[in-house]
Amino acid sequence: MVRVKRGNVARKRRNKILKLAKGFVGSHSRLFRPANQQVMKALRYSYRHRRERKRDFRSLWITRLNAAARQEGLSYSRLIDGLNKANVLLNRKMLAQLALVDPSVFAAVVTVAKNP
Repeated sequence: MVRVKRGNVARKRRNKILKLAKGFVGSHSRLFRPANQQVMKALRYSYRHRRERKRDFRSLWITRLNAAARQEGLSYSRLIDGLNKANVLLNRKMLAQLALVDPSVFAAVVTVAKNP
């Protein structure tokens, strides 16, 4: 049986992992085994946080909306309820952006929500 020499394949595999571990601290960026463990963990975290980021942003928009709505004399829940009853189809991201960039337009939206 012919001997299989894995030099090329193994080196490429290790270099791929070490390239992914670039920027990690200490042996986590220099030695293969700890680097491999850290890369696997980092990839798990990045997968999970791509989903978490969506939740975090929605939470941020809701917080901004609540603050802006209270300045107009309304709570967040009353604002959303009023907008739903008035058939205003603006999502929380757009509403938060309005509150941040153009408060006068947001105030007009709040008046619509106050008397649907």
